[in-house]
Amino acid sequence: MHDELTQVDINKMKEELQHRIQVLRPQLIEEVKVARSFGDLSENFEYKAAKREKNRNDSRIRYLENMIKTAVVIEPASAGTGITLFDKVTFYVEDEGIEETIQLVTTLRQDALKGLISKESPVGKALLGHKEGDRVHIQASDSYAYFVQIRKVEKTGEDPDIPISTF
Repeated sequence: MHDELTQVDINKMKEELQHRIQVLRPQLIEEVKVARSFGDLSENFEYKAAKREKNRNDSRIRYLENMIKTAVVIEPASAGTGITLFDKVTFYVEDEGIEETIQLVTTLRQDALKGLISKESPVGKALLGHKEGDRVHIQASDSYAYFVQIRKVEKTGEDPDIPISTF
């Protein structure tokens, strides 16, 4: 499966990748060398910590390279009557009696705590294409579903300041 990402997502990953390879990797390799010189590696916390950080950076580099290589570049839709990528959506959750506002984003920029919901999530998939006033059924899992009523749709367009997620 390929991730559908925008060109801004790809550019952000390339910037991070370049920084990790050209700046962080040499620093982390040097830190491992310095920590190794402290002596006994079996009880050398500094060495273990430096090695862990170097491995974490290498893992992120591999992840970014794979994401860039396999991504399918999509164009964010900026017009239309239905909900599209990067729209801010305010909806009323009928079961809980609360109103929520989210923004639909690519999987790479999702952050539920900040209201950035992936278009691939159950909520994102259910809302795409609908419009203000629609009542939408959201199947959160095999055993849980609920209805929301769309109250407001803001066509915001892609915000390049939304960061890509890290792991």
